[in-house]
Amino acid sequence: MIKENKRKLGRIFGTKKKPRITVFRSNRAIYAQIIDDLSGKTLVSSSSREKIFRNSMKIKRTKIKLSNEVGKLLGKRASLLKIQKVVFDRGRYLYHGRIKSLAEGVREMGLDF
Repeated sequence: MIKENKRKLGRIFGTKKKPRITVFRSNRAIYAQIIDDLSGKTLVSSSSREKIFRNSMKIKRTKIKLSNEVGKLLGKRASLLKIQKVVFDRGRYLYHGRIKSLAEGVREMGLDF
């Protein structure tokens, strides 16, 4: 882990009632997961590499739109587990572009952070 991430992670912590959403962004894909830090387990995850999105790659869309859809999928899966409040951990990424789009997609599905 990068020293910068450890410093930020010290302040951001997820519990069972309010888990943490972490985001990883590569040049091609975006990954997000909801983690309960007390038990150290991933509750829900979603990525743009899933079969749902790979099959529809023939449709031209931007990475920003794709990350919004990943956020919506994550929000839908979280609502099935009755997760309503979360803490957003953007890591070392700035809150704009694909990260912001993913967060907006999660908010559209009813999660509050």
